[in-house]
Amino acid sequence: MERPVPRGLQGGEEEERVLVSEQSWKPCPKARRRVRACLAWVKRQLFRVGEDWYFLFILGVLMATISFVMDLLVSKIFEAHRWLYQEVGDVLVLKYLSWVMYPAALAAFSTGFSQSITPHSGGSGIPEVKTILMGVMLEDYLAIANFGAKVVGLTCTLACGSTVFLGKLGPFTHLSAMAAAYLGKMRTSVTGEYENKFKQNEMLVASQAVGAATVFGAPISGVLFSVEVMASHFAVRDYWRGFFAASAGAFMFRLLALPVSAHPCPSLPILFPYPACTLMLCGLLACSYLFCQRWLLAAVRRNRLSAQLLATDKPIYSVLVVLVLASITFPPGLGQLMASRLTMKEYITTLFDNRTWGTLVPNASALAAPPDPPGGDLWRHWCHPSATIFGTLAFFLVMKFWMLIVATTLPLPAGYFMPIFVYGAAIGRLVGETVALLFPRGLSWEGTPRPILPGGYALAGAAAFSGSVTHTISTALLVCEATGHLGHLLPVIVAVLVANAIAQKHQPSFYDGTIIVKKLPYLPRIRSRHMASYQVVVEEFMERRVVALAKDDGFEKVLVALDASADAEYPVVESAGSPTLVGAVSRAQLVAFLQSHKHPRAPPGEKLATAGTLGDSCAIEPIMLQLSPWTSLHQAHHLFELLKLQRIFVTRFGELVGAVSRVEVR
Repeated sequence: MERPVPRGLQGGEEEERVLVSEQSWKPCPKARRRVRACLAWVKRQLFRVGEDWYFLFILGVLMATISFVMDLLVSKIFEAHRWLYQEVGDVLVLKYLSWVMYPAALAAFSTGFSQSITPHSGGSGIPEVKTILMGVMLEDYLAIANFGAKVVGLTCTLACGSTVFLGKLGPFTHLSAMAAAYLGKMRTSVTGEYENKFKQNEMLVASQAVGAATVFGAPISGVLFSVEVMASHFAVRDYWRGFFAASAGAFMFRLLALPVSAHPCPSLPILFPYPACTLMLCGLLACSYLFCQRWLLAAVRRNRLSAQLLATDKPIYSVLVVLVLASITFPPGLGQLMASRLTMKEYITTLFDNRTWGTLVPNASALAAPPDPPGGDLWRHWCHPSATIFGTLAFFLVMKFWMLIVATTLPLPAGYFMPIFVYGAAIGRLVGETVALLFPRGLSWEGTPRPILPGGYALAGAAAFSGSVTHTISTALLVCEATGHLGHLLPVIVAVLVANAIAQKHQPSFYDGTIIVKKLPYLPRIRSRHMASYQVVVEEFMERRVVALAKDDGFEKVLVALDASADAEYPVVESAGSPTLVGAVSRAQLVAFLQSHKHPRAPPGEKLATAGTLGDSCAIEPIMLQLSPWTSLHQAHHLFELLKLQRIFVTRFGELVGAVSRVEVR
């Protein structure tokens, strides 16, 4: 449609007629309208069951595909490293350089690439996501740029192999959260709804289950693990979202992995005895590991040289650490006593082997493993002519204990659950081989001799140690669901419970310890359950000097309040003489109040409102939740966790006496 522009736009007397097209011409308008109507009808029919189902399914399939492609790329890069190591011949210097420089270059690229895009891509990501789920929004950690940086960096980290000895569970949980945040924005654009924070939180909760399910292919334990690690309080209405997304991701991951599956799960018996001393050993080692890891992480940040490297030259720090770790795992050196040529999956396959290595060694034709042994002979990597099976396993445990702690300080995308899982399996394997040596004919149970199979001990050790380090019980179900041996569930749960009881009594979890060192705004749980802790009340730690406004305050008093405090909201009382709390007003509204009113000392030429009070010009929001000075610390802590609050005002008989924020509670 065309219309003339009215006369007088340019100040002239002559009428100008300018033809303006309101809409650009498009072909077939009737057909286009019909297509749009058809698409709108399809959209209404699809979303009749709820749009959450579709986006959760897309989230699960997307993360499963990324996990599979990442595993495929890592295996190709690692095979290239093996080929290079074998092709250099028997020249020891060339073999050393090929073994050391390859992972060092990958670690440098992982650190440099990810840190150049965003400084928030390093580490596991679970502590930051845990903080976000508690109500503290860290926008940079969910940015889409961080997603690409973490994917590329994590691929290079995993390709370093057993040299760095790191996994992908934590970063994949973080990746799932970023994908869920992006899909949530797509959902609002598709459905036309406004951005809802509750919907965002529901998608983030479901994404945590997807991360664990697509790494292990275990949806049930993935949901339970995400609940235990991420949430202090979990809404039951979010269960179906987590299970559906995790099931879709696990199914897709196993479907993609079927053609390339190389190592089947070991076959284990239903019953195996597990000595109580081993359960205590896992718990005590977990306590030592947690203490040393937290101490070293803080020491690296305090040390002047390491702190400067981490602040300005993170790739150099990664290269130096990886060079040390790679030199120790060099196969002709100490690496031959640690089975350093195995990948993380091959470690699990060998440690869960249902055969007893102590009986296989005397029958082996050659103790030393060939450069590329077949799948059934991977256990021979643990054999050495100058050491027994017990010596290599013990040496592996001693060396990997501090090497893994050092690796957690690397500023690159990496997961820390799989290494502790393998470490726990090695503990169980060592105990199982020892018991099999002491009782070669097995243990009698109800008159029937039961053979000692160390693979069962490794299964329980992996669940017990990883569960005690992360303070979770779902690792018991995880190992059984991932290997398909649900008959072991009861003894494995007992192992996890005993180890957890020891670790939770003395140390915070791995992720909570990282939150403490990084000083993230996360509200830790109250570890003390002594009766004296219930006698601590809000009056003892609340902030008494609170900047408050009265309903009849004008321009000057509002300006003074904004200058005195940077709070996001301010309490409003009835009057200066009557401190009865009537509500709260946001800082944005107060700024708008100042912009729309005239300063008493302003020149008379300004065209603004000259009078007006806070109560007349601002919308005062009622306060639904208040604390009493006699509210206990445990009750206040529970409210902050459950409702994800940032600040609560304290009143005595309706009068404002103070405020409590997360800072005071911490």
